[in-house]
Amino acid sequence: MRYEPLPSSFFAGNRAELASRLPAGSMLILHANDVFPTNADGTFALHQNANLFYLTGIDQEETVLIMTIREDGWDEILLLRETNEQIAIWEGARLTQDQARELSGIQDVRWTNEYDTLLDTLVPAATMVFVEANQHPRCTCPVETRNARMTKELKEKFPDAVLKNVYEIMAEMRQIKKPEEIKALRKACDITNEGFRALLRFIRPGVGEWQIEGFLANEFISRGPRKFSFLPIIASGKDTCVLHYIQNDKRCEDGGLVLMDIGTEYGNYNSDMTRTVPVNGKFTPRQRAVYESVLNMMTYAKSVLRPGILKSEYERLVRVFAAGELIKLGLVTPAQVAEKPSDPPIVRKYYMHGCSHFLGLDVHDVGETNPVVLPGMVFTIEPGIYIAEEGIGIRLENDILIGEKENIDLLGDVPLLPDDIERLMAR
Repeated sequence: MRYEPLPSSFFAGNRAELASRLPAGSMLILHANDVFPTNADGTFALHQNANLFYLTGIDQEETVLIMTIREDGWDEILLLRETNEQIAIWEGARLTQDQARELSGIQDVRWTNEYDTLLDTLVPAATMVFVEANQHPRCTCPVETRNARMTKELKEKFPDAVLKNVYEIMAEMRQIKKPEEIKALRKACDITNEGFRALLRFIRPGVGEWQIEGFLANEFISRGPRKFSFLPIIASGKDTCVLHYIQNDKRCEDGGLVLMDIGTEYGNYNSDMTRTVPVNGKFTPRQRAVYESVLNMMTYAKSVLRPGILKSEYERLVRVFAAGELIKLGLVTPAQVAEKPSDPPIVRKYYMHGCSHFLGLDVHDVGETNPVVLPGMVFTIEPGIYIAEEGIGIRLENDILIGEKENIDLLGDVPLLPDDIERLMAR
């Protein structure tokens, strides 16, 4: 197996926590993600519904979790796509019921052909039915999801049913990471570290951005992950100032920079890292000055992202600190900063994005929109300075586990200091 599955006790504990948050008399219906089509008879690979995986550990299409909540506990049923000889020949056998019991800890495992009959019995008896609708603040969903489609069918078949969204409950649960999750995140980060270290000697003038992407794909996938955790950003030259550049189709030029926003997954848990390095292995004085300012921003951000601070206040403090770095670089003036020193708008000309987001089963993981930072949360820290008129964009990003006494940098072993970058790139 490519990765060591999390223990079934982890998923059972998550279901127990969810059951304690749902009212007696209610029920939950949660579906796997669809396998989406491409063209002709092609499909994308399944990317599992993160909430379903969090509750069951099942990474298979057409899976359904049903929970019914009692005063003294809950009942749980797992529905699976039934395998057969044809599926086994053409696609590979799907999970047996015994295998699903072992992975999930759910004892009542059935085939999906019982779905309609179960709903006919359970939905009318439930005081409310919890379903899933994605409420992530950055979500755009032009394509109807399987959960949305099944919710529509529920409304049509059971018009008197009271439907509630489980999204906020699940998001609150998932924003505090458990030890098993931290272990998987560490593994994804360790693989990222190994791949990046190997990459540094590969980068040179004339190399294609796509070749860097291909090199990393080999380094990551050969160590167990199935894929990058997101479409990698390999941006050189002026495109280092494009925040979400994904074309990756140019050759890297001598004297320029290459910004790499990359990550991989392990057991569905993601890393997210950014490094910016000189294509020829040596920073120019100006590139180094900007790099060191971004590094100073990262160091400061690490010091203030601590338990008790409100996320929005943390972001504001980082912007205020960034203003001082921009002054040092000659990009803004003290007078411009003094117009609103508590949160200088001029900063956003060169640093226009937030510094941190949740990380976990999703790269931009779910959680409260503006949480009070708590131990057990995992955030990225990713400051940047982008000077379009100079063709210099530098972003640095590490993944941080918030601790009670001190934070743990999950990417702390990845080369970061400019001298270390140059030393490891030297031929």
